[in-house]
Amino acid sequence: MSTVNLTADSFEKAVSDNDIVLVDWWAEWCGPCKMFAPVYDQAAQKHSDVVFGKVDTEDQQALAAGAGITSIPTIMAFKEGVLVFRQPGALPARDLDSVITQIKALDMDDVRAKMAEEQDAAADA
Repeated sequence: MSTVNLTADSFEKAVSDNDIVLVDWWAEWCGPCKMFAPVYDQAAQKHSDVVFGKVDTEDQQALAAGAGITSIPTIMAFKEGVLVFRQPGALPARDLDSVITQIKALDMDDVRAKMAEEQDAAADA
């Protein structure tokens, strides 16, 4: 599968309508973004069961600001609509593959239970 360009209009639908979505936040002027692009594209070809989105932070400034993007590239991963991974900086291919494998293996019932526990603890504090 190839990468898809995400915009403010398509971002939420992509995240909510797909099991796993990776998002590469990038800009044309960013050297590390350009170096990471082929790694991301190769992963998209390898993992056809994952949606690989790209957000151009120059074109989608409001979306990037809403997502709290302060450095690029930044990689985010969503599983079942939940943000499960976020990291600034380009990843080597083996590390990106490892992240994808770990995301695929996540038990989302367990993740949601831990999120609920953290919210309860924060409410009690």
